[in-house]
This record gives sequence, C-alpha cells and structure tokens, in this order.
Amino acid sequence: MNQKPKILITIGGFLPGYKSGGPVPSIVNLVARLGDEFEFSILTADRDLGDTAPYPDIPADEWISAYGATIRYCSPARLSRNALAATIREVPHDMLYLNSFFEPRFSILPLFSRRLGHVSKAPVLLAPRGEFSAGALALKQAKKRAYLKLGAAFGLFRDLHWHASTAHEAADIQRALGAPEQRILIASDLAAPRAERPATHCPRAPGAPLRVLFLSRITPKKNLDYALDILSGITVPVVLSIIGPEEDIAYTKHCRTIAGRLPKHIQIHWGGGVPPAAIPQTMAEHDLFFLPTRGENFGHVIAEALGAGTPVLLSDTTPWRGLNGLDLGNDIPLADPDQFRAALITAWHQGPEEAAKQRRHVAAYARDQQRRDADVEANRILFRSALGGPAHLRRNQNRGS
Repeated sequence: MNQKPKILITIGGFLPGYKSGGPVPSIVNLVARLGDEFEFSILTADRDLGDTAPYPDIPADEWISAYGATIRYCSPARLSRNALAATIREVPHDMLYLNSFFEPRFSILPLFSRRLGHVSKAPVLLAPRGEFSAGALALKQAKKRAYLKLGAAFGLFRDLHWHASTAHEAADIQRALGAPEQRILIASDLAAPRAERPATHCPRAPGAPLRVLFLSRITPKKNLDYALDILSGITVPVVLSIIGPEEDIAYTKHCRTIAGRLPKHIQIHWGGGVPPAAIPQTMAEHDLFFLPTRGENFGHVIAEALGAGTPVLLSDTTPWRGLNGLDLGNDIPLADPDQFRAALITAWHQGPEEAAKQRRHVAAYARDQQRRDADVEANRILFRSALGGPAHLRRNQNRGS
C-alpha cells in the first residue's frame, strides 16, 4: 500500500495567528490544495508574532490535528536548538520544508542541527519568501551578510532545494547564494479561493476624499514611510487607512512622525491589525490599495485586494506586473515618486460609474486567475522534484513506518 509522502513544515507563525503575513496563507492554501497527496506536519510557535501570551485553548508542545494538518505549537522552552532537534527527530518525514532563510528558530536552527547530524538528512526545501530581493537584503545588511558567509562556510546550504515563487525570485536566490540552477524550483504561492461575489463597496461621491488602504505589517520592507512621503506631495483629498501589526516599533514611530506633518487634506487613520476573515470587507471599503513594498515573492494581500475588486497601486518589486495594461491598477518603480502621485490623482478624478466598472473587472480577473490549475500542478511538481523521486520515498517510508 502506497503511503503519502510526509512533509514536515517549519514556520515562525501559523493560524490562528496572522501577524507573520504572507507565509501563513501560503501554507494554509498549500495544505488545503495538496493535502490529499501529501501528509503535512507543521512545527510553529505557540503564540502570534510579537505576542507575549500563547494562544488560548491550544495545548503547547503536543501534536494536534487542525487546519488539515498535524500541528505542534512549540512553547519558548522547546525552541532551543537541542529541544527543536529532538522534536524534528521524532516526526517521520520524507522532506523538511523551511519557510524563511533568516528566521532564527524555525530555519537557521534546523539547518545547523542537520549539518551537525542531530536530525535526519532528509531533503530540505527552503522557501525564502522574498528575503533575497534587493530591497529586503538592503535591510540589516551586516547581520545578513554575516550569516550568509557563516552558513556557506559551514556547508548549511550545500545540498538544499530552493522554492522560488517566480523567475525573478529564482534569479535573486542564485545571485545571493550561487545556488545551482537545477536546485531552484519555481512554483507560485497558492491563493485562497475567491468568493463569487466580493464584499459590497460603497461608491465614493465625486470630490470626496480618495479612500486609500495600506494593509501590511509595519516594517521597513513594506515601505509605509515612502507611501506617506508620496501623499505629502499631492493636493487632492485622501484618507489613508493604515492597518497591520506594528512589528517594528522604532519604524512605526518614524512613520507616525511623518504622518503628523502631513497637510490637513491628507487624513490618516491607524487601525491596528485585523484577522484574516475581516480582510475582504476591509478591502472593499476602500477605493485603492497602496503598497510600495521593497519586495514581495508573491503578495497574498495583493491577491486579497484584487479579489475584493479593489484596484492596486504597487511598486514594481512584486510578481504583479503590467497592471495598468490589465486595468487592475499600477506597478511603478520606487525611483519615480511623481508617477505614484499621478496615479493617486487619476484615481481621485475617477467618477462613480467608471470606478464601479473597474471594480467589476478587477474582481472578475481575480476569479478567473483562481480557476487555473497550473499553479497547483506546479506546486505538486515542486514537492515531487525536491523529494528526489520514488527510490528516496521508498527508503524513507520503510524507515519511518
């Protein structure tokens, strides 16, 4: 009797948490779409990013069944290198799937443990989640360069497979690590299913402020300060809603200082974080989604905006490109702030009928993209390739049964 290949996933945050951003829905959607073919186990933290208290009503440090997978929510006491290695050893798995390159506990520690022989030599697939984009690498450069050098000298990355969401990310991985091209596997992250009818949008009256949404973690990578600087240079009225966990306190303070200096016709509303279930309605309540990010390997929040019918204004550092030609919004180089301002002014001048027509088109595009099976097949091939073929599977299944 053939067994499903066993995939052990390590990730810094997972449901019911949401503050870790895109990797969470990436794994949720992966398990939902491929759970019939692969057996997924997940190691994660027992609390959301930045929280001091664990999730209520979820037992820590034991395996439970939830969200289509077997999950262990690890307490801080079980996240030392030795304790984590012991947990990884006890889980029969054909492949280890890491969901960050620079995350200390759930990526760096497992790689060191593997190199030292404290866990099995099962194949490793590592998804950097956009961490090798030029914008992302420019942040905290010294620490990142030190780890890149140390890891390479220690042989941590020698025989890994790499999950790139796009050809652009594959190029970033190769440039940063010199990884062999054949070990970089490309498969787009899987988006959540779209509702046939997006949440209701209340039309904006002509001349009323443009309702703009920034929804993301507040960190330098997401570039909120750039968005605020853009708004300081336009004369049309705008209400910017800033929603997302304040992950970087110093950076948030910097952004609040900029926001406090904006002219009166630019209003800022700070909303904090919202749970995933509230995102579609939040998107629908705004006329434009604005994310001048320094780099995304996929951008689930962008897919959420499109699914709600909300046009997007993005930097050109995401896989969502050619948006203007598709009538979905704009993707603009960060070096051209005037073009961002022009896009905001154009959106403000848009009449209710034109805006409603565009929203219907955006939502229909998102639904059509969701119906494609190509991305699911690409992920299936990704995992089968990284597993190393039938001979490897037989060896690991015999060992772990």
